[in-house]
Amino acid sequence: MLLSTPTVRDLERLTTRVFATREAGARLDAYREDDTFFIDIDLPGVDPASIDITVDGKVLTVRAERKRTDGEDRRLVIAERPTGPFSRQVVLSEKLDTDRLEARYDNGVLTLRIPVLERKPRKIEVTA
Repeated sequence: MLLSTPTVRDLERLTTRVFATREAGARLDAYREDDTFFIDIDLPGVDPASIDITVDGKVLTVRAERKRTDGEDRRLVIAERPTGPFSRQVVLSEKLDTDRLEARYDNGVLTLRIPVLERKPRKIEVTA
């Protein structure tokens, strides 16, 4: 259930200002095709040079910043398009080879491509 009461929206605005991040501004899809895991993250209007991707253990963090374009400094009556820094974290499976992670930014979508590790069952011998 999505909470969207005025109180919740006010709290979200306050925490966004305090922590200077926006998780809601970076929606994603995650899927697997054959031996590759993909994560598509919407980052419209973001300069690719501002995108920072890190993997610490199995936690993937994507940080970026969307700045207002020229002419957007006017006093807005409605401001629904997020600006400023935001981040998104995803806990990855141990079955993913994060050392070979590839990133591509195209048409406002960051696509992360992560190969799935091949894990073959191993036979364990019992000794007496």
